[in-house]
Amino acid sequence: MNPHAKALPADLCDMINEYDRVALVFQGGGALGAYQAGVYEALSETGCEPNWISGVSIGAINSAIIAGNTPENRLPRLREFWETISRRKVLPWTPEGDVFRAMRNQFSASMTILQGQPGFFRPRFPNPWLLPTGATGATSFYDTSPLHETLLKLVDFDIINSGEKRFSVGAVNVRTGNFIYFDNKIHTIGPEHIMASGALPPGFPAIKIEGEYYWDGGVVSNTPLQFLLDQPDHPSALVFQVDLFSARGPLPRDMFDVSERQKDIAYSSRTRYTTDVFRRVQELRAKLYESLLRIPEQLRTPEDQQLIDEYGASGPVNICHLIYQEKTYEREFKDYEFSGTSMRDHWQTGYEDTLKTLSRREWLKKPDDSIGIVVHDIHRLSE
Repeated sequence: MNPHAKALPADLCDMINEYDRVALVFQGGGALGAYQAGVYEALSETGCEPNWISGVSIGAINSAIIAGNTPENRLPRLREFWETISRRKVLPWTPEGDVFRAMRNQFSASMTILQGQPGFFRPRFPNPWLLPTGATGATSFYDTSPLHETLLKLVDFDIINSGEKRFSVGAVNVRTGNFIYFDNKIHTIGPEHIMASGALPPGFPAIKIEGEYYWDGGVVSNTPLQFLLDQPDHPSALVFQVDLFSARGPLPRDMFDVSERQKDIAYSSRTRYTTDVFRRVQELRAKLYESLLRIPEQLRTPEDQQLIDEYGASGPVNICHLIYQEKTYEREFKDYEFSGTSMRDHWQTGYEDTLKTLSRREWLKKPDDSIGIVVHDIHRLSE
């Protein structure tokens, strides 16, 4: 518990309670996922508790820990997970300065490649390149069975499946290439669903679920925002979209920058595109709704009335977009640099960014029904 945490004023709590849905949406991003833990800590301590949690990859793991625990255990279990996978000591001391921090981080990332991470994944021996086609372990560099044990320890899947919170994680079917969301409204969630969402090839193996094999949802889409917006009920929603890669960034100046920028663009969410499309759809729905209302009741077909009932119930969507902004000393290996120092930095940054977002009280106000969707981003204020 942060000693400086402050509860939201009563009027802001009332604003949030006006929404039918308060959602927390986590992008994938490996070691950067500690930023999401900081976001949740700030939301939890200020009393802004989501009722729908969704994630991809590391976001799926964070989501499962939050949704799969009682309120008093959520933050301690998140902390335990991140301290477990980041507990390896890197160097006893590092001189101050970005150049030395970059060297330390690179050394830490190299240790991850060679040794894996405690409670998360470990290297395969022998190397998969040395194994014959079809052999066990021939399709991934790491074994993720330690993550299975960690999830069983830190997540109560009975709580997830109770439906107390809506919970969904994204994965892609290896055979068909189709994206799927494992949702506790439809599926009985187990550790394998979380692992499937984080099974990024070729590092991690595909996970078998009911006869099919699944990879990390980030192979297709690194954010579950689209799934939330595509729901047929269209209630009013306050969405905290937490991304770990920024689509915007400086022009690269060397090959290290090129590698980092390429990864940022490849894995950044298509939040702007998704929201633009959703806004356009909402505008068309509103126009169709207005047109249908002009039809005299005695001339309306059952299909007309069904559309009127559905489209008239649509509520506005308010998205508070939080995007991790990388430090100057971070490089293209930032998503697999799991040192405790970096983990704590990421966590604190997420915490602080969220408090800044919540301080913008006008952002939390429910938009007018005619608006459809609005997006706020604390980092865009400085542009």
